[in-house]
Amino acid sequence: MTIKVGDQIPSMKLMMATPDGPRETSTDEIFKGKKVVLFAVPGAFTPTCSAKHFPGFTQNADAIKAKGVDTIACIAVNDAFVMGAWAKEQSSDGKVVMLADGSAAFTKAIGLELDLNGRGMGTRSQRYALIAENGKVTHLGVEQPGGFEVSRAEAILAHL
Repeated sequence: MTIKVGDQIPSMKLMMATPDGPRETSTDEIFKGKKVVLFAVPGAFTPTCSAKHFPGFTQNADAIKAKGVDTIACIAVNDAFVMGAWAKEQSSDGKVVMLADGSAAFTKAIGLELDLNGRGMGTRSQRYALIAENGKVTHLGVEQPGGFEVSRAEAILAHL
């Protein structure tokens, strides 16, 4: 079942890319008592993700946080080392928390997995962005295949 507005983010462990290397975290730590924007990409270093999706959130980070957002986080079905390297390549300067969902457990738990086995990429995440307050989803924008409209930073900013 796909997560929807009004649903609670499931309580799960994730890995976070930090300057000191991977660190285990939890969705409770990330979301509890906070207003969070979470955006998901099919894969780090992939074309749309690197050229448009991630840069939009780093460029709009100050405006997003000015709307009361405590954390902007990016999640992908990649490992924490890849997510850390991608953050460096994107010069995110700590504006975006990098979350690794290496086995797609979180992605599957919220029903937003994407089967890219036919393209040699395995199970990935659909492209989406959500807003959550104290772990409850208040907005969710899931892209249609090949789309890049509802999960853009500018679209999320308009919903804050």
